[in-house]
Amino acid sequence: MSAPPEPSVLPSRPAYGSKQTLGSSLGLDIHPTVFLVSAGVIIGSVLLSLVALESTGALFADLQNAIAESAGWFFILVVNLFLLAVLVIAFSPAGKVRLGGDDARPSFSAISWFAMLFSAGMGIGLLFFSVAEPLYHFTSPPHTSIEAGSPAAAAEAMRMTYYHWGFHAWGIYALVGLALAYFSFNRGLPLTIRSAFVPLLGDRVNGPWGNLIDILAVVATLFGVATSLGIG
Repeated sequence: MSAPPEPSVLPSRPAYGSKQTLGSSLGLDIHPTVFLVSAGVIIGSVLLSLVALESTGALFADLQNAIAESAGWFFILVVNLFLLAVLVIAFSPAGKVRLGGDDARPSFSAISWFAMLFSAGMGIGLLFFSVAEPLYHFTSPPHTSIEAGSPAAAAEAMRMTYYHWGFHAWGIYALVGLALAYFSFNRGLPLTIRSAFVPLLGDRVNGPWGNLIDILAVVATLFGVATSLGIG
């Protein structure tokens, strides 16, 4: 079965920030709106934490609990859909599309890619969370009906660890990586999250919707990486 044709509905390469001059004196290609708003949110959160550590910590804890209680089902559903989407792509004609074009060839061997993934991308998970997470859930089960330290708690702890670090986690990584790689290297769009939304939003990715997508991506990525590094 041949690979599907490249879609022709995508607009020409948009210049999300090429007309902006912020950072040009330093040789940097910076989008003023995305950079300034993202930096403001991040710096403001850090300063708020330094000035009022206890109240800020309580606020973040309340937000986390509220999200977990009201939207936990949504996260579980979406992660399962991500894994399903990756499998569908892999075993459908779309899986035959070569990233970078028909003439593209990988810069490293498969063994080198796996080594980089596990040494750089999963280092904290392998060295810390692989032991800490099952022990944490074993001593503090998320379900109040399960007794801490019991065989049921041990089974539940391993199930949650496999969910967080098994195929579902790799499904998230693969889907985001595929979207960035395809729209950047195959379609010639900027290497930003908003590029993956071009088929849905079209030229609107050049405006406020695209800025909002990139701002959320920057803030979520930085806070997520900082949390993992801090715990690790």
